[in-house]
Amino acid sequence: MKPTPDIIQFAIDTLIAETVQKYAQDKSLPGTAALRFFMRTETYKLLANPESFLYLESVEYVLDMLDAELCGDIERWLEV
Repeated sequence: MKPTPDIIQFAIDTLIAETVQKYAQDKSLPGTAALRFFMRTETYKLLANPESFLYLESVEYVLDMLDAELCGDIERWLEV
């Protein structure tokens, strides 16, 4: 059965929330600050796009992408 757009959006929203929570915890940031930061990244833009299928990955995978982006390692970012 093919997932509906609502189910896909729920998966995206859930992964964003879990990623932000983990990032905030790892960096000792308030959740709102972590969310504001994350929403300005290319990783977030890709995750928010259902056509990327990034919502099928784990929090750790998304955080690794974010780390690659922040380090300026675009080749690694694209590989991940």
